[in-house]
Amino acid sequence: MTKTYSTIPAQETAVLVALINYQQSAEQAKEYLDELAFLAETSGAKTLTTFTQKLDRPDVKTFIGKGKLEEIEAYVKAKEVDMVIFDDDLSPSQVRNLEKVLKVKILDRSLLILNIFSLRAKTAQAKTQVELAQYQYLLPRLTNMWTHLSKQKGGIGMKGPGETELETDRRIIRDKIALLGKKLDKIDRQSATQRKARGKMVRVALVGYTNVGKSTIMRILSKADVFAENKLFATVDSTVRKIVINQIPFLLTDTVGFIRKLPHALVECFKSTLDEIREADILVHVVDISHPSFEEQIDIVNNTLLEINAAEKPTILVFNKIDKYQCRLEASDDTNEKSDIPSLQQLKSSFMGKANQQAVFISATGKKNMEELRNTIVKVVAKKHFTIFPNFLKNNYYFE
Repeated sequence: MTKTYSTIPAQETAVLVALINYQQSAEQAKEYLDELAFLAETSGAKTLTTFTQKLDRPDVKTFIGKGKLEEIEAYVKAKEVDMVIFDDDLSPSQVRNLEKVLKVKILDRSLLILNIFSLRAKTAQAKTQVELAQYQYLLPRLTNMWTHLSKQKGGIGMKGPGETELETDRRIIRDKIALLGKKLDKIDRQSATQRKARGKMVRVALVGYTNVGKSTIMRILSKADVFAENKLFATVDSTVRKIVINQIPFLLTDTVGFIRKLPHALVECFKSTLDEIREADILVHVVDISHPSFEEQIDIVNNTLLEINAAEKPTILVFNKIDKYQCRLEASDDTNEKSDIPSLQQLKSSFMGKANQQAVFISATGKKNMEELRNTIVKVVAKKHFTIFPNFLKNNYYFE
């Protein structure tokens, strides 16, 4: 009998590791590991199990303690795991020490996110931004790429050929970073010119945590074929569409989602993409209300907006996925969790609804309350539009 072989590569397996300390409780660590597992899945890896350890601060050498490292080592060997992913950033020496013990790929949160961005980037701009961020991440970690150097007894005054090779690579990467930086500057100038060429139309930007439904809302409002998927960072490239509602035209931009511990290199390299947010007149902050920690996600987005100087803009708060929230509420009927979960009506009348008068509760996939969302957006857009074109159809609108 002739044997047949599959050409489809086997899915890589991973175990996830996080610490429990004064900065994050056991409950938070579990939630963050769930998000890390989603990141791993988005990147194409299957999570087999997770490990947590109570530690006041990360071990300088291996991030985790000796006993926990031995436990992970035994599991990795028994299950033939391909990689170990840590929920926090690792130093170059920590990666090197962990690789020596575990003998598998070691990834931290930032590297995993960078990998997803590299898979998602489609335009020349996004690809350049991601490549630059990858090189900036790689440069201080180059020594990990040269494990064969461990056989050389180098030291002060004993610079061997391997070290020369390493220095050459550092120089190549620095040159590459400089080249990509110049290329990105040119693209940024082109993007700025494109934004100016859009004229005086009101600009609205969809912002929010990753995977909250921004692209689905964009697709419904613009009636255009915009990519949307139930994975983290489905959108990396900004998408701009012209929309007209009640004879009021405006530009709607779908932007990259934010996330906890977004690598600083990505924030820097995605400057021109984030400029779409900075230069917007109005923000539509989309929130996944069905997520148990949606309030924390709101804070993360607000802090990121503050970091990029975009926090003071008029904002419409859109609570999406109310159907999933209702399912979560009903599922808690027979548990002690019910008392901790407010009803939708309670949320609507809570401080969140009062703090921002422009708060809308919708289901984008279920198309619930979408007309209310359209009316809310056009009302806010019209106010800005008539400051630019004061005589344009103003008598047809009433403002409170």
